[in-house]
Amino acid sequence: MGGAQAQVLSAAQTSIWARTKLDSVKVLDDAMWRDRTLVRAWCMRRTMFLVPSDELALFVRGTARRPEYNYRWALARVSSGKLLDRLLDRTVEFLDRPRSRSEIARHLETKGYRLRLKAGGGWGDRRPVPWVEVGGRSIPVGFLIHMMGTREAVCSGPNIGNESTYVRADRWVRRWRDITRERAEKELLMKYLRAYGPSTMTDFALWMGLYVRDVKGIWNGSRREMTPVEVEGWKAESLEADVSDLERARIDEPDVHLLPNFDSYLLGHKSHRNIVGEGNHKKVYRGQGWVSPVLLVNGRAAGVWSYSQGRKGLEVVVEPFSELSAGVRSQVHEETQRLGRFLGSESATARFGR
Repeated sequence: MGGAQAQVLSAAQTSIWARTKLDSVKVLDDAMWRDRTLVRAWCMRRTMFLVPSDELALFVRGTARRPEYNYRWALARVSSGKLLDRLLDRTVEFLDRPRSRSEIARHLETKGYRLRLKAGGGWGDRRPVPWVEVGGRSIPVGFLIHMMGTREAVCSGPNIGNESTYVRADRWVRRWRDITRERAEKELLMKYLRAYGPSTMTDFALWMGLYVRDVKGIWNGSRREMTPVEVEGWKAESLEADVSDLERARIDEPDVHLLPNFDSYLLGHKSHRNIVGEGNHKKVYRGQGWVSPVLLVNGRAAGVWSYSQGRKGLEVVVEPFSELSAGVRSQVHEETQRLGRFLGSESATARFGR
């Protein structure tokens, strides 16, 4: 699946649940914080993903071109690479263990940097956050962590109260092994094509969060392993090794899944016509980059859903796009029961809107 989108951690956990037989979210919590076999980090599109720890270098080095965009923005603002690099060096050295943004801000203050509070929490959040002055201009402290992706692999640590923390991967991931950016980009393309092929170069650029011009070299450098294909008139490319499997593939109907918001399956291509019809597109892909939870039937969106969890248990509400068969409704009830067990609810029910 190429990582589980984890801007909302519970969504990433549900994404993994939808593809496995896990019966408790505690398994994933233990994997993240006790065993550290899973790690949360900025990867594709410079958004948070949950990925295997032993592949973290592949994901962060393979997407390092994106934080370069952030670095160039800051460099144009500060107009001094020397001052900006010194600021990043002092931030990197401080992330030898999990640190919150407020801790980073206080550390920089002890190093002689002036701080000020300004709006800029991201995603429309207007709450004041610390900005650091450098070269006569100011930059959000949180933005420094994004820019560090140009040089250092950084991942999430456990929260301190309500604050997120960040730590260098070499100090958090056990048996950390780094790789070069060139190798990581090629291997990440292979991983993408296995998960989302057939695809186009434009699809890959969108998935990575890069300009097409920046992925052209990565894509063209792997053409020997790819072959042109056509899917109902749509021209794309696939890994040559996967073509025979794709041609033989069949769906055992009905195949029903409850995918959470921002599920990776919904974010692999520029066009979403392979997943949802035009009439229902805006119900799934909404404004401000929001992607709704989807009832997936035989690989296509058959509705959206939501859930609430309280003392009476878990309740799943499905809003189908059209009439659902008795077989699909039965499987939705089964998936709801399974989700309830995963989330630790004593009971779980599903109901359907019109």
